[in-house]
Amino acid sequence: MLHNFDPPTTDDEVREAAVQFVRKVSGSTRPSQANTPAFDRAVDEIALATRRLLDDLVTKAPPRSREREAIKGRERHEKRMEREVRLRTAES
Repeated sequence: MLHNFDPPTTDDEVREAAVQFVRKVSGSTRPSQANTPAFDRAVDEIALATRRLLDDLVTKAPPRSREREAIKGRERHEKRMEREVRLRTAES
């Protein structure tokens, strides 16, 4: 999630998200030399489209805190891990 943060999402964060997206779609964390130009072009285009989207979105909600979102993410992760442990324990 990149929308509605204080301080606003940086261009570096937008680019990191674009790289993550291209890696996911392409199935490659590091493209071959032959595919690097296509990979880099896709990252640039997605980063640009993402920046435009974020700049154009409007909300009345108060900005989110990165720290609070990180805490919520860790809490969700911990709950998932607890469920997995319970499931594995029940299976054995």
